[in-house]
Amino acid sequence: MTTSDEAPSAATQQMKENMARIEALSQRLVAALAQKKAPNPALEGPGADLYLTAGSAFLKEMMDKPSRILETQVNYWAQAMKHYIEASEALSQGKLQAPADPGPKDRRFSNPLWDTHPYFNFIKQQYLITAKTVEDSVAAIEGLSPIDRRRVDYFTRQIVDMMAPTNFLPTNPDALERAVQTEGASLVKGLENLVRDIEANKGDLVVTLADRDAFKVGENIGISEGAVVYRNRLFELIQYKPTTETVHKTPLIIFPPWINKFYIMDLKPQNSLIKWIVSQGFTLFVVSWKNPDESYADVGLGNYIEEGYLTAIEQVKAITGEAKVNAVGYCIAGTTLSLTLALMDKRKDKSINSATFFTALTDFSDQGEFTAFLQDDFVDGIEAQVNADGILSSYFMTRTFSFLRANDLVYQPAIRSYMMGEAPPAFDLLFWNGDSTNLPGRMAMEYLRQLCQQDRFARDGIEMLGESLHISGVKVPLCAIACESDHIAPWIASFNGVSKMGSKDKTFIVSESGHIAGIINPPSKEKYGHYTSGVPIENANEWKASADYNRGSWWPRWGEWLAKRSGRMVPAREPGGPDHPVLCAAPGTYVIEQRAGA
Repeated sequence: MTTSDEAPSAATQQMKENMARIEALSQRLVAALAQKKAPNPALEGPGADLYLTAGSAFLKEMMDKPSRILETQVNYWAQAMKHYIEASEALSQGKLQAPADPGPKDRRFSNPLWDTHPYFNFIKQQYLITAKTVEDSVAAIEGLSPIDRRRVDYFTRQIVDMMAPTNFLPTNPDALERAVQTEGASLVKGLENLVRDIEANKGDLVVTLADRDAFKVGENIGISEGAVVYRNRLFELIQYKPTTETVHKTPLIIFPPWINKFYIMDLKPQNSLIKWIVSQGFTLFVVSWKNPDESYADVGLGNYIEEGYLTAIEQVKAITGEAKVNAVGYCIAGTTLSLTLALMDKRKDKSINSATFFTALTDFSDQGEFTAFLQDDFVDGIEAQVNADGILSSYFMTRTFSFLRANDLVYQPAIRSYMMGEAPPAFDLLFWNGDSTNLPGRMAMEYLRQLCQQDRFARDGIEMLGESLHISGVKVPLCAIACESDHIAPWIASFNGVSKMGSKDKTFIVSESGHIAGIINPPSKEKYGHYTSGVPIENANEWKASADYNRGSWWPRWGEWLAKRSGRMVPAREPGGPDHPVLCAAPGTYVIEQRAGA
């Protein structure tokens, strides 16, 4: 028997199978990309005016201070050539090794080959030298307004991060090693993952961050026992089953943000804020918001206040027979809770006994990292989009939040999925992060224009439901928790809003970590501490300078604060009542609905 008559080797057979899979996947990829809607240019990048402003400022810099530009260029070429010469000298000695690497260290370049292999080390060093030069050059441009400065810095960083060699297969040693180890199977699997994500998002590319099949809301996350006891078009009201024989007389209601879903507070028993609150002897209600479709286009902030907050508060009062409730607002729901409190003050409504704000912004004079997206070029584009669709799709929200942390939430997940061929991790927090929601068109534009852009609530007042509402109208006892490294609601911005509220009883707490981890910080882990201070809530820097650091979670401290404002102990209340029959078990139906565009 000749060699030609022998069965093909396993490697050859694998290669044929891989090529067949690649051909089939390529066809699916073309079909998936064909589903992509025509993009809205206004949402794909900043407006032309920013390019003109930055370009004009740079040209002026060249004309006024040519020596500075020359110095930057000379410094760049000196560093680049120095490293090139060092790399060439190392190779000329006949050793396949890189020159001594002075750094700086960057966790994207954790593979040892970035430091030891001359090819990868050269690419890394040249990238880092170029990146620093670009960023320094942009930072040195004069004549830009503070807002334009922040926007130019942001978009420059986006371009620099995008061009990192780790983001390209030929210059990523991790991906190349995996391809060799798997005989190319990792690249085929990566293509499968890419096609899957594009198909799932109808032609758009959104990286899957977590295994979608690993979790099911109501089965292995969001499982605290309770019941839906009221429902309208905007929300379901969940009352949680007590786990203590007695409870505080005054009930507690939590308003979560409707940008995401409420079960971030109930991912699993060991870190469930909901479970912990119930265990402390509070009658707990949580609002689960409807994920809107285009039929909700005309729903505005006023609707959320009237049909959402005020209705939910009245239902809790009716169920418990109490005249007052304590309320919590998380993120944008905290912003809207403050509007609600100002409205209730105008109406002489005393239904809220105390308010707690989790990472809530009410003063938008500093737009923080969202500055890049809160100018008219983007907001005009959003307005055109919501006028056409009726909603602000969760796709745009997810993309915006992801690109605030592009390396962590875009590029690294894409590398692992598309280059390494890895399956998304079974990570509950990332699963929740990907389970985002739409926003009603009118509400989105009111929030962006009147609050974020014009800062009306903290300045001259915002017209809402027939009243002019001002931040000074928030007069109930309050506790605000902000997070030290929060990039969505910076703690100083949160502090500044609280400082302008009219309450005479204010408590402010700064938790370590960020927007989510700083809030979902159970006492059992003792992972992040928190800061407290007795200094009046007037100046953020003075407050922080005098603050005491406390080990462990802020939850027990807040629990003590809340207990003092929740009355005596009474027999525990089971969910529902004669006029509020149980509609279904928690976590309800709204939280698991998938709407068009979500």
